[in-house]
Amino acid sequence: MKMALSINVAQAIVLLVAASLLGVSQAKTVVVGGNKKWRSGFNYTKWAFQNNPFHINDKLVFKYGAPSKSSSAVDVYSMPDLYSYMTCDFRRAKLLAGARQGSGVGFTVALDQLRPYYFACGQSHGLYCKHGMKFFAVPSPRWFK
Repeated sequence: MKMALSINVAQAIVLLVAASLLGVSQAKTVVVGGNKKWRSGFNYTKWAFQNNPFHINDKLVFKYGAPSKSSSAVDVYSMPDLYSYMTCDFRRAKLLAGARQGSGVGFTVALDQLRPYYFACGQSHGLYCKHGMKFFAVPSPRWFK
């Protein structure tokens, strides 16, 4: 009986260490652009590099107002690859959130895979993207803080 108990304790310790290394309980939610939110006229590539080391299981929240007379429509696309991201080529991009989906609590994207995520605004035939309304995130495991 003592042997079975010690194995269970050892397994529990291993699971706790593994969970802490993977950052299961440490995931954070980040509003894209911080208090500037998701809007035209802001450099999100610079924002991403300066302010946010992204990790597996973090969540990105895109918040933006619905289009009105005083604000332009924006949206959120997932770009398929680095080339499409760099050139603002939306032909194979996937629309994640339309012009009205960013209001209120916003639209959330989970960074749940160890791969690059490319985001851009497709409004004005990619002009917003070309002027900096895009960024990419490469989430890392928690132990690379």
